[in-house]
Amino acid sequence: MTAAVTAADHGLAVTVLDAAAATGGQCYRSPAPALGATRPQALHHDWAAYEKLAGRFERHRRAGRIRHFTWHQVWAVEATGDAWMLHAVTGPEGTGRAATGARNLLVATGSHERQLPFPGWTMPGVVGAAGAQAMLKSGLVVPGRRIVVAGSGPLLQAVAASLVKAGADVPLLVEAAGYGAYAKAPHALAVNPGKLAEGARYGAALLRHRVRVLTHSAVTAVHGNDRVRGVTVSRLDGDWRPVPGSGRQYDCDALAVGHGLVPQLELATALGCATRDGTDGTHALLLDEQLRTTVPGVWAAGEVGGIGGAQLAFVEGELAALSVIRHARGADAPTGRGRYGRTRALLRTRHRMRAFADAMGAVHRPGSGWRGWLADDTEVCRCEEVTAGGIRRAVDELGAGDTRTVKLLTRSGMGWCQGRTCGFAVRELACPEGVSAAGATADRRPFACPVPLSTLAEAADGGAGGDRRS
Repeated sequence: MTAAVTAADHGLAVTVLDAAAATGGQCYRSPAPALGATRPQALHHDWAAYEKLAGRFERHRRAGRIRHFTWHQVWAVEATGDAWMLHAVTGPEGTGRAATGARNLLVATGSHERQLPFPGWTMPGVVGAAGAQAMLKSGLVVPGRRIVVAGSGPLLQAVAASLVKAGADVPLLVEAAGYGAYAKAPHALAVNPGKLAEGARYGAALLRHRVRVLTHSAVTAVHGNDRVRGVTVSRLDGDWRPVPGSGRQYDCDALAVGHGLVPQLELATALGCATRDGTDGTHALLLDEQLRTTVPGVWAAGEVGGIGGAQLAFVEGELAALSVIRHARGADAPTGRGRYGRTRALLRTRHRMRAFADAMGAVHRPGSGWRGWLADDTEVCRCEEVTAGGIRRAVDELGAGDTRTVKLLTRSGMGWCQGRTCGFAVRELACPEGVSAAGATADRRPFACPVPLSTLAEAADGGAGGDRRS
């Protein structure tokens, strides 16, 4: 959104292909009008910044400077001379199709939640931590009455605070890492005082609502038959291995669990954009200071360049748009002293925020010992029902040494989610015990999302698809 309004401010014609039904992405979800929410801002952090941005976006849309197509999920991009052709499935069910031409492309596909499997994690009542927040923001519902929040990362504090504000009982917040580790990055903290203040606010809210915080701990089992009835929380050593005999059971009827976010790179890697290893153990796009990818004519902003949050996305969207503007008007075109100064200020802010994001990623990066949570019959790939034991046999007995070979032997990652849920876990399990999968090649797929065969057939036959160009 920030990139779109910045480009429109400077006279560029902008088309936004939005996978969602409305602006705001995953962060600024809003309840459907029929739910009659009177204060949706109460569930959001920094809502005023979004409202201001949404107002600018809507003014440009009404003036025709921004064309906004909702329910458009781009599944492939192909080069057409000096331009790009984007192919999208459309509608809530993804049954329609559209094709859109563009001379410059900005990829801002965001992220999805990282899950680490453990016994019972597929039981009804277990939801993603970000998923629980999405349920609350978009549907005004909570996954249970007594909810344990667990995993790793600063998102957990926001989720727990939102749930208690909505009336849920949150007896525990279980953090696998330790917040004291942030002291190892004093410079990143010093230049981002707002992050410290934000953490203090969440901490105060949890204290006020009597949410007990357990660090260096993890939910290692879920109990119940038809749904969650309780969880086992175990102490972890420095490598995230469960400490023998430390498990303790707590009653609850829901578990919100997540171990950070993963950049959603399928579209960019299919284009051939290079990636880098993030400090959090994920892959992110390799970008220069102008947010250009390694593929000419393609820019990226936000979580695809590394998990950093909404405020960083605002900065990167504007910085990327200014770079696109310079490119569109020629490298030697005058940019104006004000715009040059703005770019320098944005670069400084980005460097500062990225320093904190890198520190945050290192603190909450899963230790390789999490594999000790898994029993052989624990499902790792939910779509194809592949267990930890099946993956271990592929590695130990059949000689699989990478994610691709494990997938060929077990079908892990070949289901509906295409590895978004299990990809990190499978990659880690494919490595020798005690070794992290850092440095492994990012997955590269021909399609960025599931596509109906009818859509592929129509595209091959040159059928009608609502061709749009901008």
